[in-house]
Amino acid sequence: MLPSSFRTGLALLLAVSTLALAGCAGLRGGDPVRLNVVGIEPIDGEGLEMRMAVRLRAQNPNDRSIDYDGISVELDLNNRPFATGVSPARGSIPRFGETVLSVPVSVSAFSVMRQAWGIVGGMSGASTGMSAGAAMEPIPYVLRGKLGSSFGSTRFLDRGTLSLPELR
Repeated sequence: MLPSSFRTGLALLLAVSTLALAGCAGLRGGDPVRLNVVGIEPIDGEGLEMRMAVRLRAQNPNDRSIDYDGISVELDLNNRPFATGVSPARGSIPRFGETVLSVPVSVSAFSVMRQAWGIVGGMSGASTGMSAGAAMEPIPYVLRGKLGSSFGSTRFLDRGTLSLPELR
């Protein structure tokens, strides 16, 4: 049997720990961060791998800044996996503010070929050949990811379409 002072101390420690964890969970309250794709730029790759920098606008709709430590993204095009990337970037999104993040992503040669085949196969008139000035259908994309912090991760999702230029 444990002495009563030890049991009392253990109960007090457990109560303080529980309150501290509840307080940390309360810090994460508020509206979720919004992330949207604002650009995709090519960067140097290796071998058959293609690399791009996906630029994301992060908006904080809350009344306190959000510190982040790392970001992970997955990009799907035409309902098919296309690119993945991570960045150990650290920073802060100001209260009621925004910032632009850049995440390098890798695209395998196989993914590029699969996407090209899907685009060509999806074109109207692909079997007879495209005429000059024909517009291509917008390509749907889905960007999933998570923004890391010392209190855990915040997941995000962005959907939209990409329009390719007309063939001339």
